[in-house]
Amino acid sequence: MRIAVLSDIHDNVRKLDAALAAAAPAGAMICCGDLCSPFIVHQLGRGFAGPIHIVFGNNDGDRFRIAGNARHYPHIHLHGEWFRGEFEGRKVAAHHFDNVARAVAASGEFDLVCFGHNHVHEISRVGRTLALNPGAIMGATFAADGARTDVEPMFAVYDTSSGEAQGFRVG
Repeated sequence: MRIAVLSDIHDNVRKLDAALAAAAPAGAMICCGDLCSPFIVHQLGRGFAGPIHIVFGNNDGDRFRIAGNARHYPHIHLHGEWFRGEFEGRKVAAHHFDNVARAVAASGEFDLVCFGHNHVHEISRVGRTLALNPGAIMGATFAADGARTDVEPMFAVYDTSSGEAQGFRVG
């Protein structure tokens, strides 16, 4: 099974449309937070047919309306700040924050740990665990002083058969 992994959409509807079209063949999706506005839930629900597992990020302020919109789509599953699941025998976790996810990956309990927050695409190994930041759909990173740097909008796909992931640029 192929699992699409997205993060840090930050309301970029055009880039999200392109990512959803490219991710359509995947069997499931994990979204690592920072959808931002509740209307993004409708775009996800209409744009991807498989199960969508969402964790909240620090910019998902209106969780009440996000949850209300998610109720319209039985294939969308909101997990709060932490997702823990299994796909074809692979143990998977997701959290928005990179520092939390790295600690979870170091536990060795999971095959895959997904995260976002810093907007930097990364596929690395922490022991036996694959740590995956798909990058930001938004297409920017921010320094501690708020300075913005444009980056390629990206998402990733994890393959449960091989245990490997690949990043994809969003057109």
